[in-house]
Amino acid sequence: MSLQQPKVGFVSLGCPKALVDSERILTQLRVEGYELVQTYDDADVVVVNTCGFIDSAVAESLDAIGEAMAENGKVIVTGCLGKRADVIRQAHPGVLSISGPQDYASVMEAVHAALPPKHDPFTDLLPAPRRLGDGEIEGVGLKLTPKHYAYLKISEGCNHRCSFCIIPSMRGDLVSRPVDEVLREAEKLVRGGVKELLVVSQDTSAYGVDLKYAPRPWRDGLYETRMRALCEGLSELGVWTRLHYVYPYPHVDEVIPLMADGKLLPYLDIPFQHASPRILKLMKRPGAVDKTLERIQRWRAICPELTLRSTFIVGFPGETEQEFEELLDFLDEAQLDRVGAFAYSPVEGAAANALPGPVPEGVKQERLARFMERQAAISEARLAAKVGTVQQVLVDAIDGELAIARSMADAPEIDGLVQVQDGREAGLKPGEFAMVRIMGSDEHDLYGEVEYNA
Repeated sequence: MSLQQPKVGFVSLGCPKALVDSERILTQLRVEGYELVQTYDDADVVVVNTCGFIDSAVAESLDAIGEAMAENGKVIVTGCLGKRADVIRQAHPGVLSISGPQDYASVMEAVHAALPPKHDPFTDLLPAPRRLGDGEIEGVGLKLTPKHYAYLKISEGCNHRCSFCIIPSMRGDLVSRPVDEVLREAEKLVRGGVKELLVVSQDTSAYGVDLKYAPRPWRDGLYETRMRALCEGLSELGVWTRLHYVYPYPHVDEVIPLMADGKLLPYLDIPFQHASPRILKLMKRPGAVDKTLERIQRWRAICPELTLRSTFIVGFPGETEQEFEELLDFLDEAQLDRVGAFAYSPVEGAAANALPGPVPEGVKQERLARFMERQAAISEARLAAKVGTVQQVLVDAIDGELAIARSMADAPEIDGLVQVQDGREAGLKPGEFAMVRIMGSDEHDLYGEVEYNA
């Protein structure tokens, strides 16, 4: 007769980097024999992985902790907001433990203290590791994403000190993972059925600088620990590879030919943040806007299929109406495919809070509305240009008669969708590729019918 397994509930908030942290904690919990449950009532203790970047994220995290406290009462807090323990303790003094991001050991110590593990070798292990053909042992981890895509975190922390950002104070300076370690993880994910790898970090372009780009062996080659070499290795795996959080360094130019050759998805997620040189300087971001536009044109000349996603801040302290108009002009010239934006919000501990000339809240919201209206028209036009084309898509779900899918231009959760009208009739299933003829569009999504299964 097996022992009753201790039960842990888990709440995961925040960005894809935090989601990877959650997956690592969940895997360790399962390895040590804890049962993962879906409700507060079933849990002996609840772990909440928080976000703490902007005020709305702090509020969401505190609400989640409060709900867990009210419904369960035994709560362990980790993640970015854990770096501000005083904020958590003030709102919820009864939490059992607080730790920061990537601090897996502290989370497990807190779980052990609240709920000692019960060892049962017949039930407390993950599925048995598989022995691969090359003699390597492949472990099995838990994922929070659908089985056909996965986030691949290549580094922790960031060396930049952008004035609006407190991430370095939460996650520290850049710490890159050796390239062979990343490539082996990617290889295992692909062997486990993953069809799309989403490369994430705080600064993907800076990958390897802290390791002096040290070369490491993988398969039959030697790869430097740097972005281009990593991309070359990932391209050998035969799946979609999508780059996120790419800082616009000059060496980003080196990966565009890989996209043109079909080795990487023709997609770049680059947070430009603004277009006024003065505002970019106040943000402590690079400010050569003319060169940025030249590079975008050069990238598209090399790879016409390139999709560009970016994020911007409007209403930054000191932003004038003229500088905001410069931002709108940049949108018109850059013709970005996907754009997210938010009105500047003071984040506790951010240097930008001390800058003169705060923009009134009403003005910030008015500028944000104008910004999004301008970009919506651009996005709608760029999607309309795809009507009549045939696009490869990856199916995420079946909903009634529809297949909900994504094209090469669409990252999960943040971009648009391709709604395949005859998806069920065509027999499409989640995790499958298909070629879809685009029949219509709006400002966010495409609509089409199956041309043939890919």
